[in-house]
Amino acid sequence: MADNNEELRIGVYTCHCGVNIGGVVDCAAVAEYVETLPDVVVSREYKYMCSDPGQKLIQDDIKDLNLNRVVVAACSPRLHEPTFRRCVKEAGLNEFLFDFVNLREQDSWVHGDDPEGATEKAKDLVRMGVAKARLLNALTAETVSVTKTAMVIGGGIAGIQTALDLGDMGFKTYLVERNPTLSGRMGQLDKTFPTLDCSMCILAPKMVDAGKHANIELLAYSEVKDVDGYIGNFKVTVEQKARFVDAETCTGCGVCQEVCPIEMPNYFDEGTGMVKAAYIPFPQAVPLVATIDDDYCIGCHLCDKACEIGAIDHEQKPTTVELDIGTIVVATGYDTFDPTEKEEYIFDQAENVITGLQIERYINASGPTQGHVIQPSSGETPKKIAFIQCVGSRDEKVGNPYCSRVCCMYAMKNAQLCVDHEPDTQVTIYYIDIRAFGKGYEEFYRLSQEKYGIKFIRGKAAQLIENEDKTITVRAEDTLLGKATAFTYDLVVLSVGLVPPAGKEELRQTLGLSASADGFFMEAHPKLRPVDTMTDGIYLAGVAQGPKDIPDTVAQASGAAARAAIPMIQGEVAIEPIVAEVTKDNCGGCEICVELCPFGALSIVDGKCDVNVALCKGCGTCVGACPTGALDQAHFKNDQILAQIEAAFQ
Repeated sequence: MADNNEELRIGVYTCHCGVNIGGVVDCAAVAEYVETLPDVVVSREYKYMCSDPGQKLIQDDIKDLNLNRVVVAACSPRLHEPTFRRCVKEAGLNEFLFDFVNLREQDSWVHGDDPEGATEKAKDLVRMGVAKARLLNALTAETVSVTKTAMVIGGGIAGIQTALDLGDMGFKTYLVERNPTLSGRMGQLDKTFPTLDCSMCILAPKMVDAGKHANIELLAYSEVKDVDGYIGNFKVTVEQKARFVDAETCTGCGVCQEVCPIEMPNYFDEGTGMVKAAYIPFPQAVPLVATIDDDYCIGCHLCDKACEIGAIDHEQKPTTVELDIGTIVVATGYDTFDPTEKEEYIFDQAENVITGLQIERYINASGPTQGHVIQPSSGETPKKIAFIQCVGSRDEKVGNPYCSRVCCMYAMKNAQLCVDHEPDTQVTIYYIDIRAFGKGYEEFYRLSQEKYGIKFIRGKAAQLIENEDKTITVRAEDTLLGKATAFTYDLVVLSVGLVPPAGKEELRQTLGLSASADGFFMEAHPKLRPVDTMTDGIYLAGVAQGPKDIPDTVAQASGAAARAAIPMIQGEVAIEPIVAEVTKDNCGGCEICVELCPFGALSIVDGKCDVNVALCKGCGTCVGACPTGALDQAHFKNDQILAQIEAAFQ
């Protein structure tokens, strides 16, 4: 509460926000009314209070009129509260002796058809803001030091680019990848659209750079198991899974793979081929180290005998390391939609129905067929191929209403490559809408039609039927012609969408992050903070944040690296002082607050609630839940809120 001996001198500033507020609310009438409120020394209205002239108006009044409280009635505090806090601070007033009243989202935008009522409501809202301002306290932000070490979770192109940028800035960076090698999904591709560059030719040099970078420590075949602490001072526990091969000794010669008698489905080939139980995923793997799959290994020890340097270790156990980390970037990528959820596409019943990623592996020269597209049932070259779009995307029935953004383009790319390999191939693409939005994408679309003769049918495939000769009949409506169609193909490719990867939910809980409705990690703000999260010190890169193509992924990765570097460059960060506060004498140690806190900021110490101010985000969940009233929240104290309620009914 304000000092009882302090003379309150409140300045109130009503913003027109152009016509957003001023087009509905009579801002002059509001400003005139506010002048009559107790303790208000000055009340002004201005077209754009957030502009430099508007801010100067506030700063001049603070200095000339000795204001000790400021209320700004304008747009959303989410957008401009930092602006006005900085404004009053530069004028010498504590930034927390300022209150923000929202006249846009809470008034003009919802009462546009009632200007008179909106104006009266604006007066009420400002009066409430003034009532709270009288009881505001000066708060001081604490600072914490930042460990100058970063961690990147995920070893695809997003994670690799992020780690390289952080390493190039001079920061020690741990790059954690759950698979035996770096690569992510990009390594499985043959070419990249729209330029048809060799995917591995682009990716492999970056993989090598990351593996050899002096500031990057690669933790492959590893997973993050626990994260504790806060920005600048995270304690991260990483489990390194057992390869049953000594990574320091192995030279990647591949002899163990040659002598191993057991085959298993190759995850890197999306199950289209087989690989030995002792394997190196692909020739360009980083690190170039063999791994033995314990689920398939029969313990014959032929690999032991063949390995001349003694790198095989069947007794190897998982190990854990605990690392001190300053900032974290999450770049965990994606999985592809499981098409068995769409029963009408008979993916698990018909051999000649495959996914977009599987045909990538057929087309790829390092794939199971050395670059030849085949009909799986016969091994022969298909003459007629259909691509079906939006399988698992833009589909409310499977819970994925979003567009995956890459499926149209990768279908056209693979269609072109099929024709390049076999010029007589007839390719048809069934689509809802073609979304060729990127640089050079529209031209790529036209090339598919004009040069490659690819046929496009606008209409979603309704049903796939397997015939006796293993060909597939696609029944669909052609919405442009307004009629039902039924055509038969040797091979059908399902353009499956992108979904959050397996293990995402466990990692989300470990990191204390939020997820958006589509299941991907949620950014702090979609436009202004697209790579930040609501947990300070943790950032997002690539498809972990939502579907995107490779250029956007790389751009966002560099953006995330830059954001993650800022706290480490500064060496310390200020902690927001709007946090929960505990009156220990009133706390019964019931732990209700501990269970409800979404940020893990509360704990019980000596039977009483304790708040970690570095983790607390001031959400107020604990304050509302506390049965004894032991918890209150700075800047939103009970007496401040009650004063607003009382003012609302004056």
